Amino acid sequence: MDRTEQRTRALEDQIVDVTPGREVGTPIRVEPWPRWVRAYFNNQAVVDSKRVMLMLEPARLPVFYFPRQDVRMDLLKASGRTEDSPRKGQATLFDLTVGERTAKDAAWSYERPPEEIAAATGHVAFYWDRLDRWLEEDDEVFVHPRNPYHRVDVLNSSRHVRIELGGVTVAETRRPRLLFETGLPTRYYFPKVDVRMDLLEPTELRTRCPYKGQAVYWTATVEGQLYPDIAWSYPSPIPECPKIEGLLCFFNERVDISVDGELQDKPKTFWSSWG
Repeated sequence: MDRTEQRTRALEDQIVDVTPGREVGTPIRVEPWPRWVRAYFNNQAVVDSKRVMLMLEPARLPVFYFPRQDVRMDLLKASGRTEDSPRKGQATLFDLTVGERTAKDAAWSYERPPEEIAAATGHVAFYWDRLDRWLEEDDEVFVHPRNPYHRVDVLNSSRHVRIELGGVTVAETRRPRLLFETGLPTRYYFPKVDVRMDLLEPTELRTRCPYKGQAVYWTATVEGQLYPDIAWSYPSPIPECPKIEGLLCFFNERVDISVDGELQDKPKTFWSSWG
């Protein structure tokens, strides 16, 4: 695994559900998910369900649970391993084999879950990244299921926004688009003509977001100082988030941002030290 892949994995492994009301200690919810979900491994559909349950657990990503009748159980074999959860009980783990490929401990099931998640009884869940492809209806979904209580809003603005690195202005605009995402800092997206693209070099890093799509990254070099993967863009965002297409955004956590002449505090998040 090269450095870019390691950093991509590290980023996606750190993602948690930051939706308000999902803090540790709040109840686990298991809700019907009215969308048709399919998942593929080695070009084989291993899940095909219109009776999906969505588990929303505090401080964790949403998880799909499927009735066994909608899962290719003939492709699953109990691995002999289990996992214990203080709130959900003991899960039986399954290996998934299709043709010559096997994904170890790709799926799990709770045979006798507590009352709090009784709706998951007899259902099977999968580790998202151990399968190759996920579809909701006919649209591909990346990284994890979407949380129905998570919002992403993009608004046009005339705020004066300036980005500095090491005292040098690298981006400045009066026509930003502001992205407001549940539980995260406001992100300021710039037209590329308002960015010092001569200071930026595209990198090989790619990350994916279920709410926005696939992002590409740039490293900045300012007066000899390297700022790895400091900015990103969504060249082809998902249809629900078209207003950020092709715009550039910098990590609030690692640059100096002035908005209408006021220097913004650097938020403390996972991305503060990432890079």
